[in-house]
Amino acid sequence: MNPESPSVEPRLAWATPTPALVAVAVGGVILAGAAIAAADAASRLLIGLAAAGLLALAGLGFRQRPRLSIRTGDEPRLVVRGLLGPAEYRPDQIIKARVVSYRRLGRKSPMLEIDVRHEGEERLLIFGRWDLGTSPENVFEALLAHRIAYLR
Repeated sequence: MNPESPSVEPRLAWATPTPALVAVAVGGVILAGAAIAAADAASRLLIGLAAAGLLALAGLGFRQRPRLSIRTGDEPRLVVRGLLGPAEYRPDQIIKARVVSYRRLGRKSPMLEIDVRHEGEERLLIFGRWDLGTSPENVFEALLAHRIAYLR
């Protein structure tokens, strides 16, 4: 419990680890320096685009913290932070949640898939280890434990 606001309840949250985002940002700054020091225009352009991409990825990662969280209380809610801000979903808005393994780079990578109803339409939300900072299976178990998702 937060002593400053005792009415706020604890919640579970998952996000990309801060050290990973800092490493991406540092890589972007190093690439930006390399782009400035590059000898020809083509090199400056390509290295500059890579630097801008890394810096944008780091900025987006910091903006979307925490990426996924659970608010407990009378009615638990799933909070998803996206590009345009947070969206909250009640358990009755969650159609299905599951962990699916996809083949990527020669190995299976688990992804958390959540089908939700949002403003009258269905959306598919997909989260990987980078988004959550932990295994998607752990997050799925927390969703089950807090009665946000159900085994169907």
